[in-house]
Amino acid sequence: MKSRTGKQVATTIFAGLLMAAVPSAGMAGTLTGSEGDKRFPPALSGDPKSPCTKAYKAYVAASGHSAYATTPYSRVVSLYILCGAHLNAPSQKVAEELAMKSCLATRAHYKVTNGGACEIAASK
Repeated sequence: MKSRTGKQVATTIFAGLLMAAVPSAGMAGTLTGSEGDKRFPPALSGDPKSPCTKAYKAYVAASGHSAYATTPYSRVVSLYILCGAHLNAPSQKVAEELAMKSCLATRAHYKVTNGGACEIAASK
């Protein structure tokens, strides 16, 4: 009888510890849903089909190191917003570098010569 009661107590304690540890482990390893380090609020259109809106939502939903780069919006200077993002990179620094390259490639593709330069808006 003693042996069985001891096993039940040990099982109950182990189950309690496991329940307490699992949520913490899950929270520590993911960046999903985080906006990360925002350097400035990105200007997003209200259109959910906009490429930059889609890219920013994908950035927020990404579970790894990611970055979102965009041209800052200024009503006086630019009438358009260009952006680039990189998701789930090995590090935050690599994500920022690749997001900048993506944004610059977008500027080159559309042959933009004036307006704001690409900047990292947010990274995690």
